[in-house]
Amino acid sequence: MSLILAVGAQNVFILRQGILRRHVLPLCLFAAASDALLIWTGVIGFGVLAQMAPGFARLMTWGGAVFLCTYGALRFRAAYRGDYRLELGEGRESLKKTLLTLAGFTFLNPHVYLDTIGLIGAVSAQYDADSLRYAFATGASLGSLVFFCALGFGARILAPLMGSSKAWRVLDILVGMTMWTIAALLVGS
Repeated sequence: MSLILAVGAQNVFILRQGILRRHVLPLCLFAAASDALLIWTGVIGFGVLAQMAPGFARLMTWGGAVFLCTYGALRFRAAYRGDYRLELGEGRESLKKTLLTLAGFTFLNPHVYLDTIGLIGAVSAQYDADSLRYAFATGASLGSLVFFCALGFGARILAPLMGSSKAWRVLDILVGMTMWTIAALLVGS
């Protein structure tokens, strides 16, 4: 759970959509299913991917940094423009576009591969029996589902605070700073 609970771009995006109350269930299910896929990949095939494609991690690092910088710039632009009709109730992004954005946050983030495939895969290696490793993967996958649902649906608590353009501007500045910080940490490591 400690790896799943780490604050990252994916979690911030789901929190934002939860505040908006837009596509929350599909987003939570997509994020949890993606985590489960990566967790099981780590438990079953730990280390195989890194050996087969040694340049993959570097490519994902730079791709993820570009994606995060772009999304951060979009949030800063939104804060500068201050046009929050969508957030305040006028208009709606499509489910397809929202899921594609979440897919970018999920699969273009090299940390997700380190956390789920690498670290969770490594932790699962302590269990000798396949049945114990599979139980571990099942527990981690269920933990991810619980976390994303709590995050997405729990964001409703913040919704009353987000009734003004000023509140959305502050959130967008914080999100932009978070995205750029994560991108800087990615390329700096």
